[in-house]
Amino acid sequence: MIQAFIFDLDGVLTDTAEYHFLAWQQLATQLGIEFSRADNELLKGVDRMGSLELILQLGQKQLSLDEKLMLAEQKNTEYLKLVESMSPADLFPGVLPLFSSLKAAGVKTALASASKNAALVLQKLCIPDLFDYVADSNLIKNGKPDPEIFLTCAQALGVAPERCIGVEDAPAGVTAIKAAGMYALGIGEEHALTQADLVIPAISALDQTLLTKLLTL
Repeated sequence: MIQAFIFDLDGVLTDTAEYHFLAWQQLATQLGIEFSRADNELLKGVDRMGSLELILQLGQKQLSLDEKLMLAEQKNTEYLKLVESMSPADLFPGVLPLFSSLKAAGVKTALASASKNAALVLQKLCIPDLFDYVADSNLIKNGKPDPEIFLTCAQALGVAPERCIGVEDAPAGVTAIKAAGMYALGIGEEHALTQADLVIPAISALDQTLLTKLLTL
């Protein structure tokens, strides 16, 4: 029986992806690098410094560590300005009913986010109390696709990895879930999330019928 669900944040429970894109695009423009929405797809599930490295590769630019740290902080400042406008209305449809069902079934929940700002986003959405444990990139050494963050959540919950379902919208995140030995539920399109055990279009598709099936895996 499944005993825990471990969720990614961006693109799964809410959409801050647009805020990340706008902040990264502003930085890329400043550096003279063309950065499109298609390019932004490469950053899904990747932490801040990893994302910056990918953008610099697009522009074939080499910078010192100090310069990279300064630019990463600049991007984060811009992103936080955009996050300030978030509210519970920005939760995806179906999130609150799903967590209510999980609680009623006695299933533990955790958050596994690559964002260093996950706690702030949870506060803006008024949902920090939905989780038994929250892990973000401030707590781990290795970002996705490394399984560390999902294994950290499982250990904190006291649940074996094979009794956990990880929920992700990014290929790197799905890879991390599978590397952790968990069942991977993808949110998005099947062609993009080929490693997932099951792909659904949105979190709202995880209704009571499907949830009942998943809990008996």
